[in-house]
Amino acid sequence: MKSMKNWPKQNFKNLFMKKNAFYFGLLGVILFVITTIIAGIVYPNYSHLSQFISESYAVDAPYADPLRFYGYIPSGICFILFGYFSNAYFPKSTLKTLSLIGIGLGYGLGTIICGIFNCDAGCNPNFVNPSVSQIIHNLSGMLTYLIVPISILGFGIASRKWSNSALLSNISLIVAVLSFVFVVVLNQNLDSDYKGLIQRIIEGSILFWILVCALHISKATEHATTP
Repeated sequence: MKSMKNWPKQNFKNLFMKKNAFYFGLLGVILFVITTIIAGIVYPNYSHLSQFISESYAVDAPYADPLRFYGYIPSGICFILFGYFSNAYFPKSTLKTLSLIGIGLGYGLGTIICGIFNCDAGCNPNFVNPSVSQIIHNLSGMLTYLIVPISILGFGIASRKWSNSALLSNISLIVAVLSFVFVVVLNQNLDSDYKGLIQRIIEGSILFWILVCALHISKATEHATTP
């Protein structure tokens, strides 16, 4: 049994981890969304409905480097830190830990890699003589869309056993199914006039889950600070 002498230090550590999970999750979502909106504004005739997000920071895109290095890459770093710090709040579970690693690294590191290795002009939809950067970009994106929905599903299953987490668990399961379904739809409609919209449904569902999870932790943090 832990002594009262050690309790304040442990409590401070837990509170520190929870607050960081909330702030990094929130900041990552805000950065990603704002960067995507700005990218559509500065790119002439850009369409969020018909063009991939990656096209807005391809090698020939205006302001590609500022968008990558001040927007998408920092948001990816935030998602990695969100996955790490959120592990401090939720009950110990192997499935939970693997799921948060999949989300943190799958989405966070995937966003960073796609930002560093941007795609060719127009994102080379027909994959004609692709550059090494294009190949890495596509591979990273494919792995991200494969790993993250499965990881969110795993988190949803793990969280069903926790108290006060029924809503979070249900949202996790819904987001996992929704994102996976639209990943399949996207892969079957890569030339669709609505491929941009389909991709944004996938990205939006994942970002929504991160926001919901961050808010869940934030409420727990507020309770923890109440005398």
